[in-house]
Amino acid sequence: MPSRASASRYARALFDVALKESDPVQAERDLSAFANLMSSNPELHSALTNPGVPVAGKRAVTEALTIRLEVSSPVRKLLALLAERDRLSLVPDLLAVYRERLMDHQQIVRAEVTTAAPLSAERAAQIEQRLAQATGRRVDVTTSVDPTIIGGIIARIGSTVYDGSVATQLSKIRQRLTQQG
Repeated sequence: MPSRASASRYARALFDVALKESDPVQAERDLSAFANLMSSNPELHSALTNPGVPVAGKRAVTEALTIRLEVSSPVRKLLALLAERDRLSLVPDLLAVYRERLMDHQQIVRAEVTTAAPLSAERAAQIEQRLAQATGRRVDVTTSVDPTIIGGIIARIGSTVYDGSVATQLSKIRQRLTQQG
């Protein structure tokens, strides 16, 4: 079974349990702390994901880490289950899927905004507010700079792209002129 599908099922289960028994935001923080620890320590990552390492060892290390990190009960149980099933390699995908579910629950959408020059904090806040009005949800905006768009803005929310860049407008004009000529 593909790892993303497995991670999705585990994330869905964790979210449902966290929603009923504890705080889903805290569960995300706990899972994120464990994932960050794994990704920042290559030896730990190797030990927890290597099929040659006995499951009992992975269980013991995972238990010790969750106690030390003061991980909430639902996350601790899930990580113990993943260690038992030798599926700790799913943690990064599981975290990504869990974050998506949490953001959906909180009615937050992620937007990527590209401009030709860096945005001021005031302008970024205005764009965030406009995108929130357009989507009817809170918006988490990340910005990037791409001088090739010449001017204007490109906003991506999920699979929807709002392209108001000068480069795209010029391309459309060029296309119309070549069709007429």
